[in-house]
Amino acid sequence: MERYLIIKTRDELLRIKIGQILYFEADRNYTKLLLSNGIQFTFAINIGKIEELLETQVAGSNAILMRVGKSHIINKNHILQINLPKQKLLLLMQDGKPKELVISKDPLKILKETLEKEMRKSEEPKVVTE
Repeated sequence: MERYLIIKTRDELLRIKIGQILYFEADRNYTKLLLSNGIQFTFAINIGKIEELLETQVAGSNAILMRVGKSHIINKNHILQINLPKQKLLLLMQDGKPKELVISKDPLKILKETLEKEMRKSEEPKVVTE
């Protein structure tokens, strides 16, 4: 079942499929949203409020979306490459083109470790009891 995030402002309402979100990016009191198909929106809402909306509206959204540093919330399912020395994160767009984000080293390192931990968990043998 598809899950949606609904963002309401005074003049508009936006209903977004969680899987289509590529990333949110903070820009002072505004937040930019880029969808995997390349469509972009800007809201007069700060990224902390977006994070709150995700937590209240979409149960388990933190399994897909992750805050990376002060400026970004990214969709982990779209990650193509994490490059720590170059402080670079590549996300894959729907059309197969990469989207590059420059993110400071510490948040990138945490993201990399989180993904590695999730990979190890999924590789663990499942214990079946009867």
